[in-house]
Parts: sequence; structure tokens; C-alpha cells
Amino acid sequence: MPLRVGIQLPEVERDVRWPEYAAMARAAEQEGFDSIWVGDHLLYRGDGRPERGPWEAWTLLAALAAVTQRVTLGPLVACIGFHPPGLLAKMAATLDEVSGGRFVFGLGAGWNKTEFRAFGLAHDRPVTRFAESFGIIRGLLAGERPSTEGEFFRADDAVLLPAPHRRVPLMIGSNGPRMLALTLPHVDAWNTWYAGYGNSAGQFAALNEQITDAVLAAGRKSEEVRRSACVLVVVDPAAGERSSTPETPGVSPERLEEHLRELAEAGADEVILVASPITERSIRILGTASGIARS
Repeated sequence: MPLRVGIQLPEVERDVRWPEYAAMARAAEQEGFDSIWVGDHLLYRGDGRPERGPWEAWTLLAALAAVTQRVTLGPLVACIGFHPPGLLAKMAATLDEVSGGRFVFGLGAGWNKTEFRAFGLAHDRPVTRFAESFGIIRGLLAGERPSTEGEFFRADDAVLLPAPHRRVPLMIGSNGPRMLALTLPHVDAWNTWYAGYGNSAGQFAALNEQITDAVLAAGRKSEEVRRSACVLVVVDPAAGERSSTPETPGVSPERLEEHLRELAEAGADEVILVASPITERSIRILGTASGIARS
């Protein structure tokens, strides 16, 4: 299958209002992108920069689904610690309905302790919490009626009604061994952030081998779990939204098409471009630079 190419929309790089989000989503469809993604966070502070926070991800995704027709949509990735598991499954099923089956449920345990503290959300033992929540979520989305009494979450003959038209695909956003062991027996895709493999096709190939080993250890065939990689692309170095570092050098638009070929050869089924800056202009530039506008 050809490499799928998606684009991440702005999170907290700057103050973005709904009309611009809608324009960027429409531009992504026009340029031939396969998917659009938004981050799921509540607040950033204490890192030497001003306080900043994004719009609520699930509400934004529902609105984006209503103004697009073709692209796949998803959170990159949803923090399951922000909502009870049964509610998250209900939200995912509803978003899949609104989008006409274009939703991918990317999920993770969350890492930003600041937002948990600020909003009064528990974050102790995150992997254990994730395991309990994930079991309820995937059961509900598979059409089951889970009843379980965990340490943190419970369900008593829970059911999704109206019944979803399909099982919503799941994507895990983690490289942690415990998280992979919990999720790879069940998920449809795995995603890594660009810093997780140095934004390098060679390093992605090495990481992908580890994922393949983990998939096989989970009792599945390698091809049963799609591989997704975020890619930092610096469109304008002066913008300063996301900067190249020696550890994670950004890709230039001029080298993007070659870089995507290298990632595909390294085993990627999908790439999600993280542009600096993330603007409608960048989306249109990258639609041409990636080659998707010509395909």
C-alpha cells in the first residue's frame, strides 16, 4: 500500500481560532493529505514560557469532521486520564458516527503532570490506570458489555447505544515496553513522536524492528499493526515554533519527498507531518513538497 501522509494542526504554538482551523482542514483535503490530527492537552506552564493551552481536542475533532469529507481524523494522542473509560468509548463511537467512519482513536497514558494537577485529575500509577481504562474502552468498542471492578475504574454491564457501525480503530502512542505489552495484542496501529526516533529514517528502522519483535511477542503477525511516524518539517526556520536540534534535526521541504521514501523503506505505513510553523501556507507548501499533490 502507498505511504499515507497526514498533518498535525496547531496546538499551543500560537493562538489559533476556529475559522483558521477550518481553513487548514479544508486546505489539507485539497492538497491530498490522508489525515489530520490534533493534540490532546489542557495546559502547559512552568517551562520558562508563558502559560498556554489548546482548545479541547474532542470538541475540535467533531467540528473538523463536520467541515471535511475525506480525511481521517484523530487525536495525537488522546490522554485516557482526562475522562472515565466508558465515556471515552462513547465519545469515540460518536465521533466515528459524525465523521462517517473516518475516526482513528489514538490513545496514551499522558505525561504532563502540570495539567493533571491544575485540573484536579489523578495521575498516580499511570500505566496501571491506563491498563484498566484500556480494557473497558476496547471491550465497549468491540461490542462487548464489560463488567469489571478495578482498583481505579469499574463497569457494570456497560454498553454503547446506539451501537457503532464498526469497531473504531485504535492506535497506541507510546514506545514504553509496559504500554506496548498492554496494547499491541489489540491495537490496529502504533505511532511514535519524532523525538522518539530522532526524526531519522535509520533510527526509525531500528525502532521499528523493536516494535516488530513486540508485536510477534504479543502473538500477532507483524503486518497486523500499522506503523506511524511523526516527522518534524521546518518550513520557515525563522518562525521558531519548533526548532531543529542535534538530536532531532528537522527536515526541509526540499528534502521531504526523499525523506518520506526513506521512511517507507524503513517500514512506515503512515507519516504525520509536524510543520514549523503550522499554518495554511505550510500545509499547501508541504502538499506539493511531499508529492501527494501530484499523486
